[in-house]
Amino acid sequence: MSAAIDRETVAEKLASLQATDQDFVKLLFDNPAQDELTIEGLYLYLERAAEARFLNTLKLEKAGEWIGLNAPARLQIRLTETAKSSQHPAYAAFRAGLTRSGGLERAYPKAAV
Repeated sequence: MSAAIDRETVAEKLASLQATDQDFVKLLFDNPAQDELTIEGLYLYLERAAEARFLNTLKLEKAGEWIGLNAPARLQIRLTETAKSSQHPAYAAFRAGLTRSGGLERAYPKAAV
């Protein structure tokens, strides 16, 4: 990854999530050194969505679901914490998609008791 990548770039890629942007985000997921940048970009993406005049909940849910399905296990708890960090409907929509993806359950399956 280039040093020129910043949280704004990550937020823009998450907002678009076109095929090439998905590849970019997957590369971020593959590199544990980029985890902090990824989470910061996600916060910025969600804050921009929260401040927008029009709240596209379907797009936020789809983004949450895609991220939950594609993010590695090491990020699942941080993604969930990020999604729960605000009660704004933008965060709630993202959280709904993230929950629907089942990423946290796959990363940390329930113990058979």
